[in-house]
Amino acid sequence: MDAIVDPAIEQYAAEHSSEEPAHLAEVARTTRAASDQANMMVGRLEGRLLRMLVHLTRAQRVLEIGTFTGYSALSMAEALPSGGRIVTCELDPERAAMARRHIEQSGYGDRIEVMIGPALDTIGGLTGRFDLVFIDADKPSYAAYYDAVLPLLAPNGVIAVDNVLWSGRVLDPSDRDASTRALIEFNEMVLRDPRVDCVMLTVRDGLTLISRAVPASGSAR
Repeated sequence: MDAIVDPAIEQYAAEHSSEEPAHLAEVARTTRAASDQANMMVGRLEGRLLRMLVHLTRAQRVLEIGTFTGYSALSMAEALPSGGRIVTCELDPERAAMARRHIEQSGYGDRIEVMIGPALDTIGGLTGRFDLVFIDADKPSYAAYYDAVLPLLAPNGVIAVDNVLWSGRVLDPSDRDASTRALIEFNEMVLRDPRVDCVMLTVRDGLTLISRAVPASGSAR
């Protein structure tokens, strides 16, 4: 993943965000040692942001699409209240197995359920409302994931979508890569969806926050 923000600024921001706990540092270490795709892990800065989102939304139920090795789910689990739950979807059984090991070792095993299989199939079997949804999986399916989770979003819930800047490749209309095209189309779709409000943040590879549209309260005074 190419840097969107100057790497020195990114590092400074991470170092001036709350420290990651020891079990997350260990997840990061083992992921880097075991995978040549460790850049898929959200890392300290975004992990602290996800934890903050759980806290600010007072989320009781969280849905994650794309578990990888468990770092993001564990980041969010820290801020869950007693009885809170995370359902996280992972297609790859090997990644799911690694995530489960990390989750069990962390002490948050009672808060996180890893579901193996196509995420759309898992979502189709879910009921009830989710206070926070985190989407960080295959980019060509982003629009389908969004359409599937929006009906499950709580009235004051938030959807957080990762990698929406795609190392800056979304700025290149001539880029024919399937993931790039999917992200360009997804970003435009969300922007024009009258059902929601959105804000795109330049954190790591881009993170869009989406909520149900807030009705206008009248003209400003």
